[in-house]
Amino acid sequence: MTTTADPATGSPDATEVDTAAEAPRRPALSPSRANDFMQCPLLFRFRTVDRLPEPPSSAAARGTLVHAVLERLYDAPLGERTPEAARALLPGEWERLVEVEPRYAELFTPGGDATGQPLETWLEGAGRLLGTYFTLEDPNRLEPAARELKVESQLEDGPLLRGVVDRLDVAPDGAVRVVDYKSGRSPRPGFEASALFQMRFYGLVVWRERGVLPKMLQLVYLGDGQVLRAEPRARELEVTEAKVRSLWDAITTAARRGEFVPKQSKLCGWCAHQAVCPAFDGTPPPIPTDALRRRLGVEV
Repeated sequence: MTTTADPATGSPDATEVDTAAEAPRRPALSPSRANDFMQCPLLFRFRTVDRLPEPPSSAAARGTLVHAVLERLYDAPLGERTPEAARALLPGEWERLVEVEPRYAELFTPGGDATGQPLETWLEGAGRLLGTYFTLEDPNRLEPAARELKVESQLEDGPLLRGVVDRLDVAPDGAVRVVDYKSGRSPRPGFEASALFQMRFYGLVVWRERGVLPKMLQLVYLGDGQVLRAEPRARELEVTEAKVRSLWDAITTAARRGEFVPKQSKLCGWCAHQAVCPAFDGTPPPIPTDALRRRLGVEV
């Protein structure tokens, strides 16, 4: 699985729309790719259809590493899930991460965005994020029902929704809490829309898949020690479903027309594709043959 960084927070997000020919999966929509399209349809095309490479990001790598440690931490028995135990996992998890995604090793070579920084110092940054986690939750009082849970839900007459839930908690009375870790900072007041959409997207998928309306949706921001919580109502998730359907209609319409229009914003400064973006006098490459069918399920 590849990862991309959320330019607003530096948090990693799994690239869950994945239907490459060598490992075909049904085309699906994830919250990260949905946010890509809302941010800029051309960015969505570059990431989902063209699969243009992006330089590895130390923020994304650190976030992925912290996610891996928090998943592994819950393998330890109660009482042994300590900050020291979490930090001790960092070197081994980093080695596993580089083995899976060798490009992360380029971060510390000339041209990488961690050039000149000793790996030990960089890992200390991840350790500080883990330290923040322990100020927000006590993992010794939790027994997750699932970690890194792959979820899918097929909307009737709509897209397949797909995602990975960092943690699913189930209380003795059956109440479900959906938890997602973010290594970046929480959104400023008035800018929570993207975060709330992601939370409700996951809430919708879990609801449709399990038939249980989640009691709590929770985003844990390790960058500044904030927790964003929402108690979803059925009507809110139904509105989210309608929004997802409308968004998928817009995506398939853009694909059939071959018109993924760039949308300029402050986030353009984070984009790795300015050289091929018309908004910056670039020319997009031709869409790969058969990519729209394989990656979006759209026949043109």
